[in-house]
Amino acid sequence: MKLLFDFFPIILFFVSYYKASFLIENSFIGQLIDPARPDFINATIIATGIAIIASFVQVAVHWFNTRKFERMHIFSLVLITVLGSITIFLGNPAFIQWKPTVLNWLFAGVFLGSMYFGEKPIIQRMMGHHIVLPPNVWSTLNLAWVVFFFISGAANLYVAFYYNMDASPETRMDTWVNFKLFGLMGLTIIFVILQAFYLSRYISEDDLQKQTEKKGENR
Repeated sequence: MKLLFDFFPIILFFVSYYKASFLIENSFIGQLIDPARPDFINATIIATGIAIIASFVQVAVHWFNTRKFERMHIFSLVLITVLGSITIFLGNPAFIQWKPTVLNWLFAGVFLGSMYFGEKPIIQRMMGHHIVLPPNVWSTLNLAWVVFFFISGAANLYVAFYYNMDASPETRMDTWVNFKLFGLMGLTIIFVILQAFYLSRYISEDDLQKQTEKKGENR
């Protein structure tokens, strides 16, 4: 459920991009769109605006449920608001296409920096209260996240600006929108599964029993 919640703005971006013509014809949005622009540009503008609103909703819902903000949501909100606003005002999809790369590489830098500044890698600070691992395992896991974020950002950059260069701009935009949802989500799911297999080597049955008992006490 958390994965779907984290991808909530991206899912709405995907849906609104492909349903843009319906929104233009059946809502006030049609009055805000320049009909002289190509359809895929207008679709990108609509999807970007909806994704910005969805990001604000995401942050608000998380705060309402937990009374705290999640840094990933805040970083994403700032980036999509800044880059998305430029895309909307200039009618240039390139700015919003940069957003996943900037966000992923920002996280890669933060995770990498935490290995040299501070007492613990950031992944240990996030997960350390759930499981106990040797220091070298935490470092390996943290470095794996650095690599994952870097690859995700590079993959987005490639699909957005270098993949299938002979295709029409609309086809290339469609390809990127599909990758933004299914590609990046797929990479995340695969990485999380691999992480689970890796961690299973270090989590004993006693650890699982303690975690289960702790959850029962908190209910």
